[in-house]
Amino acid sequence: MMLPGRVVADYALNPTKQPLEHAMSMTFSGQVALVTGGAAGIGRATALAFAREGLKVVVADLDLAGGEATVALIHAAGGEALFIACDVTRDAEVRQLHERLIAAYGRLDYAYNNAGIEIEQGRLAEGSEAEFDAIMGVNVKGVWLCMKYQLPLLLAQGGGAIVNTASVAGLGAAPKMSIYSASKHAVIGLTKSAAIEYAKKGIRVNAVCPAVIDTDMFRRAYEADPRKAEFAAAMHPVGRIGTVEEIASAVLYLCSDGAAFTTGHCLTVDGGATAI
Repeated sequence: MMLPGRVVADYALNPTKQPLEHAMSMTFSGQVALVTGGAAGIGRATALAFAREGLKVVVADLDLAGGEATVALIHAAGGEALFIACDVTRDAEVRQLHERLIAAYGRLDYAYNNAGIEIEQGRLAEGSEAEFDAIMGVNVKGVWLCMKYQLPLLLAQGGGAIVNTASVAGLGAAPKMSIYSASKHAVIGLTKSAAIEYAKKGIRVNAVCPAVIDTDMFRRAYEADPRKAEFAAAMHPVGRIGTVEEIASAVLYLCSDGAAFTTGHCLTVDGGATAI
């Protein structure tokens, strides 16, 4: 929409009078990022991407070997990283994670809450209470606990950004994965609510909503039936599933100054799947 007689730099449209190029910046400098679920897949790819941009990275996961391997890859590339074992469903461990992060690096600028659990593969009435508790515990309680401890740290230093991993399964119906779908709807609710609560505090909270991505989780789910893998690729108008690097790029964008006017947003990275 054009506004006659006004310019983009006008105070009413741009109160800080920041130059337009600031909004396109993807630059990170001397900052600290936390990635949960960083032992493999999307989490590892994002941790490596943060490190390539010069950030110090804290990798958190229950998988000790995988988490240490991610840190070793960062060190081998000349980056700085620290692994901290953490069960995101346990309040004490999440609190200690953030205490150790601050003790090591003194600050937190970006948090990517990515730790998640695999989907169930059955109709709703076939699910178990244990399955429900496990999925909700990691995917919902884990995100809530992490944000519970991240937000005060970001407030104390005057701002920052949080990105949560949701899913296209959180944007609509997901037959035969109703618990997982419900958990990702909840992540979107947490994301949007926190974004509004902290919008004027310099903190942005967004989510990424991947479709099917080539991860170990995907391979475990589909390797027993190649026909399912072919169907998964066909779900996406681009004709393939996504890569972990493509999700990492989306996360970095949402953390960057290029997304300075973006909060409460759920960015679909889905090869066109939700456009159908």
